[in-house]
Amino acid sequence: MAVIAAFVLNAGLNFILGIAIARMLGPADFGRFALATAGAVVLNTILFEWLRLSATRFYSARVREAEPWIRQGLDRAYWVIALALFATAALCAGLGIAVNPTPEGRLVMTAGTMVAAIGIGLFDYHAALARARFIGSAYLRLVVWKNVLAFVLMAGTAWLFPQPVWVLIAGGLSQFLAVLPMRKILGDGLLGHATALPHGRARETLRLFAAYGLPLIAANAVYQIMPFLNRAAIAGTAGFAEAGYFALAADLGSRAFSTLGAALDLLLFQIAVQAEEHHGREAAETQVARNIAIVVALLLPCAAGYWAVTPALQALIVPEEFRGPFADYTDLLIPGLFCLSIMNFALNPIFQIRRRTSPVVAAALIGLAVNAVGLVLLPRMIGPQGVAVAQTLGLVAAVAVLGLRALTGIERLRLPGRDLALTAAACLAMILAVLPFRGLEPALALPACIAAGMLVYGAVVWFLDIAGLRSAVRQRFPKRLPAAAR
Repeated sequence: MAVIAAFVLNAGLNFILGIAIARMLGPADFGRFALATAGAVVLNTILFEWLRLSATRFYSARVREAEPWIRQGLDRAYWVIALALFATAALCAGLGIAVNPTPEGRLVMTAGTMVAAIGIGLFDYHAALARARFIGSAYLRLVVWKNVLAFVLMAGTAWLFPQPVWVLIAGGLSQFLAVLPMRKILGDGLLGHATALPHGRARETLRLFAAYGLPLIAANAVYQIMPFLNRAAIAGTAGFAEAGYFALAADLGSRAFSTLGAALDLLLFQIAVQAEEHHGREAAETQVARNIAIVVALLLPCAAGYWAVTPALQALIVPEEFRGPFADYTDLLIPGLFCLSIMNFALNPIFQIRRRTSPVVAAALIGLAVNAVGLVLLPRMIGPQGVAVAQTLGLVAAVAVLGLRALTGIERLRLPGRDLALTAAACLAMILAVLPFRGLEPALALPACIAAGMLVYGAVVWFLDIAGLRSAVRQRFPKRLPAAAR
């Protein structure tokens, strides 16, 4: 429950922070900030993502005691990469000040992007350590620290020094500082006396991490490069203000999906890993199939509900300069963002459990190719919104390829078809229920849509026990339900 609470808190505060920064920077500077942030995420994926993946898959409370060299090696790798990246950032900043001493200079922005990537990498790595050891309270505290610091530093910087580079650096610094109070809880200092791993075994361990992590890193990098290229394409053809419109819609939408999906992944993937450790591969794949039903049962109504409340959200909380384009871009991006979440949190775990992650890369490359073709053709036909359509088509193509690979062939995964069909039917019922409220005044439409959607979808899920969610709730809270309900 602490993990879920952490993600709810993280989602809410990130949503508010994104709106606040967009309001204070304005469309053009927010476009620059969003482009640099996307670059920081790409850098983090390429340089630090393997640490998070390796910690999630190979580190645990048992490994912490029995094989402490794994954590020692991961810690050492982070600091070597971080110091090298910081030195490069300092060099870029120095050259930028000499060549173009303005906050908008490319070299200065690149330096800020590198600093942000260092902070993101440290936070994600320690979040993965807490997840791997099932320390929910530590994870919650880590998220709280990060969000408090981010709100103070980023919002304060945007207010006092409204330049994208300073806000970017403040964001990286907030994530870096959030880890410091948690170092004692998440550290392995008491195990430092353990015997060092023999050199040959160390190489074997690194090869295992590389074989497992590199394909996933390549795929994640492609999925992060895609929005980076799309934002750059809009900025290059329609200006940074248009890129800002696109970025706000993409950022808020992706946070809504990724926050819920990552919260589920934190719980469900580790359960599959434990099933493999105790009962073997077949039990793990059975658990993964159950997990897919749960992920779809919660993400599909999220997508439908987000579409339903977009007009109300735009009118109530989106800065006035962004209104209009925000809703237009959001409607076009939602299907792709849903597909990306399904890949990350439903389909990828299949190949992670099997430790054969190359199909994930193939799907990502096909998605990038479709996105690239769309970038060439669609903006000429329908303007900047063609970039959003291209991104959605690329993600739809990628999920189709990966789903086909996972669900066909000798090792195909058998999905719970009943749960998936009932989820689709329940979402259709939910949409039909909220449509009459979508056209109301925004202050009435937002609560009415949320209430009607939750009531209808929740009732169907409870009555039919879709994805076993009713059973899971009863198991988790057996004493809190009325006797008649039990």
